[in-house]
Amino acid sequence: MQEKKTDLLVLGGGPGGYSAAFRAADLGRKVTIIEKSSVLGGVCLNVGCIPSKTLLHLAQVIEEAEQLAPLGVSFGKPSFDLEKIRAHRDSVIQTLTSGLDSLCKARKVERIEGVGTFLSDTELKVVTDKEELKLTFEDLIIAVGSRSVQIPGIPYDDERIWDSTKALALTHIPKRLAIIGGGIIGLEVATMYHALGSEITIIEMLDSLIPPADRDLKQPLVKKLKKQYAGIYTSTKVEKVEAKKEGLTLHLKGEKAPQTIEADAVLVAVGRKVNSDRIGIENTSIKLNARGWIEVDKKLRTNVPHVFAIGDVVGDPMLAHKSSHQGKVASEVASGHAAAFTPLAIPSVAYTNPEVAWIGLTEQEAKEKGIAFKKGSFPWMASGRALSSLASDGVSKALFDEKTGRLLGAGICGKNAGELISEAVLALEMGAVALDIGLSIHPH
Repeated sequence: MQEKKTDLLVLGGGPGGYSAAFRAADLGRKVTIIEKSSVLGGVCLNVGCIPSKTLLHLAQVIEEAEQLAPLGVSFGKPSFDLEKIRAHRDSVIQTLTSGLDSLCKARKVERIEGVGTFLSDTELKVVTDKEELKLTFEDLIIAVGSRSVQIPGIPYDDERIWDSTKALALTHIPKRLAIIGGGIIGLEVATMYHALGSEITIIEMLDSLIPPADRDLKQPLVKKLKKQYAGIYTSTKVEKVEAKKEGLTLHLKGEKAPQTIEADAVLVAVGRKVNSDRIGIENTSIKLNARGWIEVDKKLRTNVPHVFAIGDVVGDPMLAHKSSHQGKVASEVASGHAAAFTPLAIPSVAYTNPEVAWIGLTEQEAKEKGIAFKKGSFPWMASGRALSSLASDGVSKALFDEKTGRLLGAGICGKNAGELISEAVLALEMGAVALDIGLSIHPH
């Protein structure tokens, strides 16, 4: 086994990993990044956020074109060339991965394509296609991400059972698509395939879709989806999926759900499981919590002083933009700079139609914490811009501390909510009060 030594080693090449590597290189460190795939970018760039945005854009255009008929503008029924759609998706991914390659070269970041596992607190074994390496390091940042959760009773060896990666592969458009899980991933995939012509059924074990968001915030979306989809069953469990030649039978348990439904494909989107169990962490002193998340402090340092962890592997929220920020912080701390990960607001966004975005405290969380608050809410039906753009299915809301007026949380449901929420992120991070926001003049 060949031995190599590096200054700072990054295990994982997703948004958190490559952000950490680039920042450390900018600070003068000799950096090596280990990634099992032939390209950087992780789930987000290759089989997650980026391909989904490409397909969601198509879905949005298709739906907006259909909405123009009452205004006197009609288009023919759309036809789909899946090969061209996939080619565009792949072109976007290739452009971005090539850009990351260029950034690596410019910063002289060493890349090793292989699978890394710990031998000890100070050694890592890397298995490549050609050889095995033993790497030693001064500092290490773990950024190995997560994978889709699997649930019992599902015949995962059947090609008609999908995870999010298979759904985004877009090999074909099923006539009937059942989605187990009414969270962000499930609903985004539903948005894509409904626009492409699939009949959608959602099954969610909890009592509402997008469980973390306030009910009044997501209500415009839920109301619309109930009209569009074949069925939405909340408080319902999928006991098993039976694979037959002619289709898939889902056996359900829920007060308002049928005993069975039929589908041509089933997406399982019930959450993510961290990959801490795949890196030989049992060979180290690194501590995990009961859920397998790596325990870190505000500086993203583990209980082993020279080992840091970032992104999904340290727990919720499992979001690429959180991982990227953590990567920069971890590299700065590892390089001797004063830094900490202490955000007041990490935005969550469902890129559905309409979009749902929120930051800070929800009403339910504020009540559970015993925080007295005041709420401002504005229906988009009263917005001239929204009405003119056929985007009146929406609402904006904000929560303020009752005593100080300080912004506690905010949410937007509507077109481009994912962009609009950024102003609220800045306001919350800067400690804005209601008067600050009220005195800010916005364009009309």
